Amino acid sequence: MRLRALVRVPLPVLLAGALAAGCSSPAPRPPAPNPDDVVKAAQQRLTDGCLRHRGFTPPRPGEHPPPAAERQRVAAALFGTGRTELSLTLPTGHTVGAHTDGCLAAAQRALYGDQKRWFRVSTVVNNLKPEAAHADRPLAEVRAGHRAELTQWRRLRARALKNAKTILSADSPNAPRGS
Repeated sequence: MRLRALVRVPLPVLLAGALAAGCSSPAPRPPAPNPDDVVKAAQQRLTDGCLRHRGFTPPRPGEHPPPAAERQRVAAALFGTGRTELSLTLPTGHTVGAHTDGCLAAAQRALYGDQKRWFRVSTVVNNLKPEAAHADRPLAEVRAGHRAELTQWRRLRARALKNAKTILSADSPNAPRGS
């Protein structure tokens, strides 16, 4: 009988100790958001605000698409119109172009600071693998040949991430509530 009493006494003490130890541990932190996702979210917020400012409803996947004429007007507002002001011919022979007058261009200027430079370095960096394949050279060799563009890309990307965090933390009229 006495043995049973000794066993009961430590059990509540052990449970209380385990509970106290569990409560004193810090909660695990959620993983940091991917920098690409942060920049994309800020770009989305900026382009949505620009489209609304121009009188359009930003398109969303899964929503019923508007008539074709409206889709064309939204695309023109988003991507720009007329002659492409920015153009770069890659070593693969492909030419990439972009406008400077659409909502996407405005978002890029807000995030990266210099849309023309961002267009140039991001186009080069995003096409390093095709360039290596086209030239039949190792990717590391091609990357080494574009060291300056990679450095500029990293600097502009860091600036965009900083600006994106500011944009997303601001409680602007275009910001979704509760996010």
